[in-house]
This record gives sequence, structure tokens and C-alpha cells, in this order.
Amino acid sequence: MNNRQLRRAGVPEYCIKTAVTAIKNVIADGVMKGSEAKRKIRELLDNPELFVGDKYFNDLAREIVEEPEDALADPIDYRTWGDDIDDAAHNQMHQACKVPSARGAALMPDAHVGYGLPIGGVLATEGTVIPYAVGVDIACRMKLSVIDMPTETLGSKFRHFVESLEGGTVFGVGRGHERKQDHAVMDADWSVCAVTRKSKDKAWKQLGSSGSGNHFAEFGVLTLSARDEELGLDAGEYVSLLSHSGSRGTGAAVCDEYSRIAQQKLPQRYKSLGRLAWLDLSSQAGSEYWNAMNLMGEYASANHAVLHRNVIKLLGARVIAGVENHHNFAWKETHGGREVVVHRKGATPAGEGVLGVIPGSMATPAYIVRGKGHAESMNSASHGAGRCMSRTKAKATYNYQQIRKQLEKKGVHVLSAGADEVPYVYKNIEQVMAEQQDLVRIVARFDPKIVKMCGDGSRPED
Repeated sequence: MNNRQLRRAGVPEYCIKTAVTAIKNVIADGVMKGSEAKRKIRELLDNPELFVGDKYFNDLAREIVEEPEDALADPIDYRTWGDDIDDAAHNQMHQACKVPSARGAALMPDAHVGYGLPIGGVLATEGTVIPYAVGVDIACRMKLSVIDMPTETLGSKFRHFVESLEGGTVFGVGRGHERKQDHAVMDADWSVCAVTRKSKDKAWKQLGSSGSGNHFAEFGVLTLSARDEELGLDAGEYVSLLSHSGSRGTGAAVCDEYSRIAQQKLPQRYKSLGRLAWLDLSSQAGSEYWNAMNLMGEYASANHAVLHRNVIKLLGARVIAGVENHHNFAWKETHGGREVVVHRKGATPAGEGVLGVIPGSMATPAYIVRGKGHAESMNSASHGAGRCMSRTKAKATYNYQQIRKQLEKKGVHVLSAGADEVPYVYKNIEQVMAEQQDLVRIVARFDPKIVKMCGDGSRPED
């Protein structure tokens, strides 16, 4: 095995020389052939303690077993936007910056603790991808459609808007449409990995639906203070449909499978990194995950397309403009003159001129923004307001029906939701936007009026 093969097998960089020596010795003494030595190295990486005292592999085993945790490479630096970020999120970001392939990092103002990389975390790595730095709900996204109906109709045809949301959407863990929906994404190659191949039928059932948690579909009023040529809209107010959803159960299954593989391959020296385990893009598992992740990106986009198509068809309206952007994804980009993989978990692309939507909560504004391409943020911005209270605490603190009545008096009609999604569990969206003025420019404001979320009490799957 050469050095490159040893690295791909998972041999830590600091052990390469010792591994080469061990292999040369067993071959020279005629103890085993090269293929057998290769297999023995893999066995050693899985259980190094068993090889301590072995005539040929003792030195390699001891290097792996005895390497202290603080021998991790010095972490890279990261810049933070915003002040209202808990220590746990910063601790996760510090840990992420210890990943050997990390080349750049940033923390957005909506940041809060997650799994592996914090929500609102941006991490650029070289030659690797980290499934849990992408997240469970792969390619979760926002989609806004501006429609050709006057804003007064939100009041005069209120029931019609409600019926279109109720009839055109499905929410909840494991839920899907009774009749399979049609979209070209189901003609894509779903055999890119075993998980997507086995999950195709489930994905088809869930096409055009949303999960639980913070996923939503809502009608509201979009306000532009000046004409925007890219959107093709004059200054004024427009009825719009805004949705937030992702790749459902299949995306979660892809994340779970390849994070498990990554953690199994994680060298002993880096075991403390846990869910930040990575896959080499040149490996079979890394290639499979990359292809599956991109398929989930197409699938998540299709979910929104079908949802918007169904709701707007029931409404009898026509789309005149739209914006779509996603988070929980990894992109191959060039930063600082080198190609890196930029993971944006709960963060959204904000390159120069890139349009996106950053939502608040069920009762606070969302904003259409245009990116400014800030290098230190890796061309990123927040994906929303960000939580400031756990779901468990929210359910113990707030009465959903009470909050629902309060919001109705303010002109926001919530058709279904849970106490864990009331406005008070989120950071102040105005403050979050103010803290990232150097990352994005506000183009328009969206105020929710009729909101639908998962109301069956199920815990988020994605």
C-alpha cells in the first residue's frame, strides 16, 4: 500500500511512516502478502488495542491508541456575526474547526446548537464532505412564488386561500399524498446508492409534502419599495406563497447511513470529533454520498415545486415571479484560490448578487435578500431568525391555542402548528438582519397572513 492508499484506508497522517514500515517488514519476512497486509491494517484501525504487543504491528497500534486527544491539529479560526449565540454553539464551532481538512469557517447570527456542526455554521473543507455538517434534512429550502391576485383578496377570498392551503399541502412525519404526484425528479437515477434506491417509493409518496418542526407553507404580502429588474416587479404589494421544507425521510436516511460509515472510518486520533466524521470525496462512500446529496437537492426542490403547483392551481392563480434558495447542503466552490467543499448547515448562499429568502417566524417578516459576497462568511448568510428556546421548553411554556388567538387579533391566521413553533421561540429577525448588513441587502419584505404547519404533535424528522 502506498501513502495515498493508507490515507484512504483511514490511517492517520502521523502514523503513515510507521504503517509503511510495518507492511514492509511483514512482506519482507514472508509473513503475508500485500493484499493480506492491507486487510490487516483495516482490522487494526477497527480495533488497535488487539494489536498492541504484535511483533509487526505493535508500534502502529500503540501510536493510534496512545495518541492524546490534545494532539489534534490547532483549529482554524472562524468569524462570528451576531452576539446572541449560546456557548454550546460556539463550542461546536470550535470543535468543527479541528477537523484536519478544515480550511475556512464562519458562524451566522441565527446560530444555535445542533448536531455536529451548529445550526448557522459554515465550514469549508478540502477533499472531504461531512454528512452531519450538511445535516439530516438535506437541501432544506425556501421557495417564494408571487401570484397575480390583489392583496385585498386575502380578506375578501379568505376561505378560498385557506382551502387551497389545506387541500394542496400535507404535513407530518411519514405523511405523504394519497395519490402519487408527478415530477421529472422521479425519472432521475435513484440508484446512486442503496439508500436512495430502496427509498424511492417512499420518496415518491412524500413528493410535494412537508415534514414537522419548522416547516411551513403560508400566504402573505410581499412589499417592494423599489422596482427590481431581476424579479421583474415594480414597487408595490403582492400576494405571495412562501414555503419551507426539505428532502423528507429519504434525506434523513441518507444522512444517517453515511454519517454512520464516516464515524466507523474515523481514525482513532479523531474519535472526539464524533458526528463531524468525514468522507474522502475520492472514496466510494464519499462519491456515493455526494451523488445522493445532490439527488436530494433535486428532490427537495421538486417537493416545493409540486406544493406550489398544487396550492396555486386550487387557488386559480398564476405565478408572476419567484425566488428559491436552500441550506443544509455542501457546494464545491473556490475560496482563496483553492477548491473547497463549503458546508452550510442552517446557512444559505449569499454570493455577490445571489437572491434568497430569510424567514422570521409565523408572525414576523421574511426578507428577500441579495448577497454581497463577503469572503470571510464564505459567501454565506443566515437561513432564518434562529431558535432561542428548545422545543421541550417551548411546549412547557406556551399554550398554542392561546397564542393562536393572540395572533389572529393581529391579522395572522394560523391554521395548524405546535407550541414549539410560536414566535417567541425565535430570535428577533430584525436584529438578525441588522447583524448581517455586510452579508446581504434587503430587496423586499414578506409579512405572513395565513400560516399552515404540522399540527399533529410529531417530533421533527428533518
